Amino acid sequence: MSSAPGTLDWLTLADHLDLVAAPVADAAALVPGARVASIDVTLADTAAFCTAYDVAPESSANCVIVAGRRGDVTTYAAVLVLATKRADVNGVVRRALDARKCSFAPHDDAVALTGMEFGGITPVGLPAGWPVLVDESVLTAGDVVIGSGLRSSKLLLPADQLLHLPGAQALALAV
Repeated sequence: MSSAPGTLDWLTLADHLDLVAAPVADAAALVPGARVASIDVTLADTAAFCTAYDVAPESSANCVIVAGRRGDVTTYAAVLVLATKRADVNGVVRRALDARKCSFAPHDDAVALTGMEFGGITPVGLPAGWPVLVDESVLTAGDVVIGSGLRSSKLLLPADQLLHLPGAQALALAV
C-alpha cells in the first residue's frame, strides 16, 4: 500500500545537506523534521516518482512558481498543492497576491530566481519576501513529500512545518 515514505531510504536532512540545492541547505533549520532521500533523476516527475517509489500521490505536494502582475510590479510566489489537485492560479492565487494577472512563471525565471532545478523547486529556501501559499489540504496530509531543489532527491517532512517558512500562509487554493 502506498504511503508518504514509500520505499525510499530517508535520511535526516540536517546530516545530508549535500543532497539538496544550496538555498534549501541554507534554510534547512526552518524544517527541523525534514528528511531527504536520493532518487533517480529520470523519476523526478510526480507521477513517475510516486509509481516507482510507492509514494501515495495524496502525500506528495507539488510546488509551482507563479508571477502575479499589477501594473509594472511583478510579485513571485510559491504555490504548494497536493499532486492530486490543481491550484486556482487565476482566482484564489491572483487575489492572494493582489495581482491583476497571474500565471506560472517562465521556466528560465523560476530557475534563475530560486537557484533550484526545474522539476525540483521547493518552498524551502526561496528568496526573501516571496509569499509561500500552501493549500489547506497539504496541511492536513500529515507527512508530505516535496522537492529538494534538485531533481535527484526529495524531502519528506511534517506538513505543518511548511507554515514555519517565511511568508507562508494557508489558503484554500485547490480546485
